[in-house]
Amino acid sequence: MTTKQIRVTQIRSAIGRQGRQRENLIGLGLNKISRSRVLADVPAVRGRIEQVRHLIRVEPVEAADQERGQVDEAE
Repeated sequence: MTTKQIRVTQIRSAIGRQGRQRENLIGLGLNKISRSRVLADVPAVRGRIEQVRHLIRVEPVEAADQERGQVDEAE
């Protein structure tokens, strides 16, 4: 069974943010504006997303993208 995937894109800077928010962005694989990562939709990732929801955009990944191999493995 394939897990659901989500695309997370950083839309705001981490400059001036709390250290924990910066750490969560790095944990999601983000460190620059407009950088995207495709991650597994699991509770651990959702928890990180919730902490920095004002700095990122989250969207579901289409099945066609998953078939093309554009999906990164999440921890």
